[in-house]
Amino acid sequence: MVKLGIIGAMAIEIETLKSQLKDMSADECCGMTFYQGNLEQLPVVIVVCGVGKVNAALCVQVLCDRFGVTHIVNTGVAGSLSNELDIGDFVISQDAMYHDFDCQILNPNYPVGQVPGLSVRAFPANEMLVQFAFDAAQKVLPGHARIGRIASGDQFIAEKQIKDRIIKDTCALCTEMEGAAIAHAAWRNQIPFVIIRAISDKADNSAEMDFPTFEAIAAKACAGVTLEMAKLLQNA
Repeated sequence: MVKLGIIGAMAIEIETLKSQLKDMSADECCGMTFYQGNLEQLPVVIVVCGVGKVNAALCVQVLCDRFGVTHIVNTGVAGSLSNELDIGDFVISQDAMYHDFDCQILNPNYPVGQVPGLSVRAFPANEMLVQFAFDAAQKVLPGHARIGRIASGDQFIAEKQIKDRIIKDTCALCTEMEGAAIAHAAWRNQIPFVIIRAISDKADNSAEMDFPTFEAIAAKACAGVTLEMAKLLQNA
């Protein structure tokens, strides 16, 4: 039976979903509130992990160890790294990697993003969840979803020079601050995952202006995709 863990970095990213939760109960752990209940008749645990990679990975571990989730969805917003992606479009993770993990000075054979000792550089999302998420995004906003790589790091990207470096190093479609850590922790725990991102800014000199304006719109749209995905998972 599927028990879905739904993670958002900020409250605005889960409020829409939380308002739809039936038979809700709340538990506190590690400074986070975990809301259990049923979403579209699917057992779920919804949580705000907080911003950044450490918060994100810690949240996944609690979901696995304490709440026994079987699948994980990370929903939220991101900055575009592709000219083909506009504000409001969706990115569904094919995989996720770090753009700020760099051990090349120690070993030139490690490309940016490669964590020493791991067999993968980019953590692959679950194919079924990717397809469900893409189908859900197409239903919410037809023709405005792409499947591809998501790059994560502990910084808000608002400079073109940094944006260009991330594109060169990762070939990702978008950048944000939690997805790769969630993917990393889920991969380690052998929990199927997918990351859903709605584009809130261009990750360049306009990002500081775009983000506050479009964050709420993009977050709500992303929650709509997650809601549609919950319906598909009922029969998985």
